[in-house]
Amino acid sequence: MGSGNEAWIERARREIPPRKLEKQLAMVRAACGVFGRDGYARASVDSLAAAAGVSTRTLYNHFPGGKAELFRTVITWTANTVRDAQLTRLHALLDPGRPPHPDLLERDLVALAYAFTDLIAEYPDHFALVRHIHAEAGHVPADVMGAWQQAGPAPVTEALAETFAALADAGLLDVHGDAALAAVHYVALGSSTIVQRSHYGVVPLPKEETDRLLTGGVAAFLRAYRATGT
Repeated sequence: MGSGNEAWIERARREIPPRKLEKQLAMVRAACGVFGRDGYARASVDSLAAAAGVSTRTLYNHFPGGKAELFRTVITWTANTVRDAQLTRLHALLDPGRPPHPDLLERDLVALAYAFTDLIAEYPDHFALVRHIHAEAGHVPADVMGAWQQAGPAPVTEALAETFAALADAGLLDVHGDAALAAVHYVALGSSTIVQRSHYGVVPLPKEETDRLLTGGVAAFLRAYRATGT
């Protein structure tokens, strides 16, 4: 469970009676499986209530916004967890306060690409939800899409951009005045490629193909962003 979710639970425990909170958490856990299997558009309030073992009336009592509110809760919950895992790996492998030796920069960027990619198998429920979000973008409410972005992708991209800016200050990268764009390109050339090619983990790639895509992606990134003379 990520630190963002832990903070939410601690706050909820102060504001919500224990039995009510436990029932809400049970509905969120059950809904995660339903949405991951059926997607947003196909999941019905009846199926969500049945999976949690409650009536539709009980579901609406806890989530007055119905399916949209429940989906928003589920996707932000899982996004918080994956975000915290990504940030932990980023800070462990690329510490802005201790930049790597120039000869080891590529090694560390490849290690980070693998660390991000490993999350696909570690958090399959989350990536099943993300797969449906992209497939059903026209049906998912805009505020739900925004909540997901703010819970997960946006803070990770921001942290990665800050790291690349620090590496640029250390003379290792040239981000051409746009560290945020460099972060987008790094993810696109690395873990996002694996996500797309594996259909969000549904069809795992052979190790040899994963190796080729990640090492090649980092090499392409460095051809564009390695500082001259390093």
